[in-house]
Amino acid sequence: MAVDTGLFVAITLAYLVIIIGLGYLGYRQTKESDDYMVAGRKIHPVILALSYGATFISTSAIVGFGGVAAQLGMGLIWLTVLNIGLGILIAFVVFGKRTRSIGNKLRAVTFPDLMGKCYGSPFMQYAAGLVIVIAMPLYTAAILIGGAQFITSTLQIPYTTALIAFAAIVALYVVLGGLIAVMYTDALQGGIMLVGMTILLALTYIQLGGVIEAHTALAAMSDLVPQALAAGGMTGWASMPALGSSIWLTLVTTLVLGVGIGVLAQPQLVVRFMTVKDSRSLNRAVLVGGPFILMMTGVAFTVGALTNVYFYQTQGVIALQAATEGNVDTIIPNFINASMPDLFVVIFMLALLAAAMSTLSSLFHVMGTSLGFDVVRRTGHEKAAMRPIRVATVVMIVVSVVLAFILPGSIIARATAMFMGLCASAFLPAYAHAMYSSRPSLRAAKMSLVAGAAAWFAWTAFVHVKESAALGLSNLLFGVPAVLSAPWQVVDPLVIALPLSTAALLIGWVLDRHEVPAEKGAEAA
Repeated sequence: MAVDTGLFVAITLAYLVIIIGLGYLGYRQTKESDDYMVAGRKIHPVILALSYGATFISTSAIVGFGGVAAQLGMGLIWLTVLNIGLGILIAFVVFGKRTRSIGNKLRAVTFPDLMGKCYGSPFMQYAAGLVIVIAMPLYTAAILIGGAQFITSTLQIPYTTALIAFAAIVALYVVLGGLIAVMYTDALQGGIMLVGMTILLALTYIQLGGVIEAHTALAAMSDLVPQALAAGGMTGWASMPALGSSIWLTLVTTLVLGVGIGVLAQPQLVVRFMTVKDSRSLNRAVLVGGPFILMMTGVAFTVGALTNVYFYQTQGVIALQAATEGNVDTIIPNFINASMPDLFVVIFMLALLAAAMSTLSSLFHVMGTSLGFDVVRRTGHEKAAMRPIRVATVVMIVVSVVLAFILPGSIIARATAMFMGLCASAFLPAYAHAMYSSRPSLRAAKMSLVAGAAAWFAWTAFVHVKESAALGLSNLLFGVPAVLSAPWQVVDPLVIALPLSTAALLIGWVLDRHEVPAEKGAEAA
């Protein structure tokens, strides 16, 4: 369906004017480094919740994971359960309050800065910043791809033009306005996303004849599962894959656990806990954030699976066969363009752009502050000069755009799971230890961060076949795409690296506990 150009231009211009206005408001309110880095520590809880949710949920969830749900079915709904249980309740109540309190006390302004000050270690600040600078462009590029894919399929404009224009608009208000501008625009974008996803769910069920009819039809399609997927353990789009099968392992370890656990140690989310003035604000934010995440992920995964019913009833093919050149990232855009009214195509495009822009702005901000403040400067001072951070932000944006042109298709969900898995493996044990130990062990934190990151990279490069085959290191050194056979080839790196990272933390902590009494005994003697 072709979009009404005049309608699209009018709505999009109005949207961009408001976004630029909010960005300018953030720029005017940014007076000091605290304003740029942590929004002056005075953000309203509703803005926090919408900003957190909009940053958490992006085109990755809607386009990438929606496409995966179309391919693998509604088992992905378990990720929604983890997103709310861990990503909202545990993140805000268990980690958020301690992060806000300790971050405020130490005057930390970034996640690496928080880690460095908690442990009194420039190494922790530098290492955490380095992991972000190296790994986050992959996730950022995936978000860029998702937004540009939909712009291209909807407006029929060149992909290159869509990608560059998209990145440039977001870069403008991030570089100038800092985190205040990011959170203001995020809140608006979160509201647009909520409206768009609510309408999408309603129209999908109307299109398919109702809730019961839609899900009954989906359950009846199990005999249409492609042979390759059936051989991997898939039993249908309305059921979980066979327990222990390769598709079950991919769905559970990579998509559900990788993203569900990984959210707890996302630098772009952690820093938001330091933007509110008190713990009560975090409690109030949970009441908004929980329902928001439910609507965002629950709708995306449900509609994604149900696209199979629509394409089969209208075209006689399943969703994967309706994808452009087999790219699962095109399933949701193709479904929207084929099935929805012209007005909603424009509204949903804005919702999708809002989802991508809200996450992108946060990633741009975190990458820029990590490079400009934590890696290059590493002073630990709050009064960081804004110019090097803004320059660093521009550099990281350019890197992300270049990477977006290089990455292959069907990459959005996988890149998201990779980045979140790495963050959990490298940061989560040390982050938890810093928040809940009265005397956190620097040795334990160093061992945990290094072990988690090294194990994740090693498993990704040599075992997890989707990445190891593409990277080619295993083939180069050992002559095989992956050094271990099934089922290990489809076990996500997080499942191996996070336990090793936790074990390294415990070993380091025990070593410190044994050495401290010995040192005291020596001093007494």
